[in-house]
Amino acid sequence: MKSFYGVVGGGISGLVAAYRLRVTLGDDAHITVFEPADRLGGILRTEQLGGQPLDIGAEAFVARRPEVPALLAELGLAGRQIATTGVRPLIYSQGRLHELPRDTVNGIPTDPSTMTGLVDPATVQRMREEPSRPLNWRPGGDPAVADFVGDRFGDQVVTRSVEPLLAGVYAGSATTIGLRSAVPTVATALDRGARSLTEAARQALPPSAGGSVFGAINGGYRVLIDELVSRADFEWAQVGIDRLERGDAGWRLVDDEGNDWHADAVLLAVPAPRLATIVAGVASRTAAAARQVKVASTALVALALPGGAPVPDRSGVLVTARERLHAKAITLSSRKWGPRGNVELVRLSFGRYGDDIAHRVGDDDLLTWASEDLESVFGVTSEPFDCLVHRWIDAMPQYGPGHGALVAELRAGLPPSVTVAGAYLDGIGVPACIATATRAAAALVNPRVGR
Repeated sequence: MKSFYGVVGGGISGLVAAYRLRVTLGDDAHITVFEPADRLGGILRTEQLGGQPLDIGAEAFVARRPEVPALLAELGLAGRQIATTGVRPLIYSQGRLHELPRDTVNGIPTDPSTMTGLVDPATVQRMREEPSRPLNWRPGGDPAVADFVGDRFGDQVVTRSVEPLLAGVYAGSATTIGLRSAVPTVATALDRGARSLTEAARQALPPSAGGSVFGAINGGYRVLIDELVSRADFEWAQVGIDRLERGDAGWRLVDDEGNDWHADAVLLAVPAPRLATIVAGVASRTAAAARQVKVASTALVALALPGGAPVPDRSGVLVTARERLHAKAITLSSRKWGPRGNVELVRLSFGRYGDDIAHRVGDDDLLTWASEDLESVFGVTSEPFDCLVHRWIDAMPQYGPGHGALVAELRAGLPPSVTVAGAYLDGIGVPACIATATRAAAALVNPRVGR
């Protein structure tokens, strides 16, 4: 007799989980994916812009992590992985462009000399002297990045080097992200006895392995999504799930139309705010923990400029906070991944945790802001011949101080035969989502596996 598995959420986490369940269980499982949107993939979304495919959600993965390359190989898509062209990004600070410092760990410098020009001479000197200052570190601690790095290296390092990278990854700030989430290797080095932040950062700096740090998929993430959907062979129920209830045998999933769905086991691959609502009646401890995960919303403007538009041969620009620009980041996609056709594809990202840009600013204003920023930064006045505006509402979880303990509490409150996956758990990037979804699917099949 077949077992019934319910996967709530059709983003990358839910699709990987459904695929893993199918591979493990074969035809013995009936798998239903519940996703009310008109498409699957969540924040992995590929659109046509200027006649070319462009990812308008996540657009890259860390290539040195094994999860994406391994999954692509498993699906017969290894040949679709592409690397960057090798061009580097810039930082926009104090009204001008700077080189992105080399040899940093998420913006935390390992060599003070690389910060010259980005920060003032007094800050460079403070970094040089940092190894001689007493270090107060409690193993297992997880202070906010701004508090710890600001104390050791100064506020300019936080605002001009670290925070622009965190804004790009989390849409957050150094005051809202915990050190252990932002730079886990630095925190581990400190736990093991590094005598200064400089020493910890140098220990955490990954060895140069050559090749591109980031990878992408030729044709966009749509290629991966389509293959997962095909291989997982699930039923797609285009409804949202309002709540989870205990049934006579297994679980009842109540959808937003009031219908009941039976499942022997359930995997919840939804954002933390939705998780809290769904499990409130059966896992109050989990729901309480999920409510503590804060989220940010962002908006993205993608432009197709005529070929020959005077953008620099760079991968993009990270913008420090409190600049006159509206965007927090600009990606020069055609320069980062290589040209496709006679077009310059550009992405501009707006919105940080704590602001309401994605909610209150209309499409026309966002397009105006994008044009103004391109002119301010690059002197580009070319009119785009194609454009897209998309909003990612409550899509960016904030990994605050103590996030690891919060996630452990969330998982500990889950009842048997219910697991969770998603970007708010073990990492916000696609590789981490794949890893977490794989773990969650395995736990449904073998409860001895941690959830």
